Amino acid sequence: MSEPVSFYDQVGGMDTFRRLVDAFYRGVASDEVLKPMYPEEDLGPAAERLTLFLAQYWGGPPIYGETRGHPRLRMRHMPFHVDPDARDRWLAHMRAAVDEIALPPAFEAPLWDYLERAAYAMVNTFEPRGIGPQQNGRPDTGLPVRAAE
Repeated sequence: MSEPVSFYDQVGGMDTFRRLVDAFYRGVASDEVLKPMYPEEDLGPAAERLTLFLAQYWGGPPIYGETRGHPRLRMRHMPFHVDPDARDRWLAHMRAAVDEIALPPAFEAPLWDYLERAAYAMVNTFEPRGIGPQQNGRPDTGLPVRAAE
């Protein structure tokens, strides 16, 4: 009996995940909300981490786990201001990347479903991003603030 073929192998292996992530980061590179979330000026290290993570998740080699340990996605994203705007921007760039690699619908659907669910799970705040003057160390949202009575 033959072994089942992984999603990773069926979509073209590492090359497909590299093309996906490269297309994604082309969008991120010019996004004024997302780009500052990446500590390296060069997005190459972040792209490599995402490529290895996605490849491993979909049945490819376990390089991500061997080099970085458990993904702990929520923990790794906690230091960043991931609000619904950031999520939606991430999804827009990823949608463009998924469209660019043009997987057959039977593969595109589960990939997109996973990416969308993951993006929603990374939201860690609904607070304003910090635009405008600061008041008491907090962003001024323009909303009236009443003292406790």
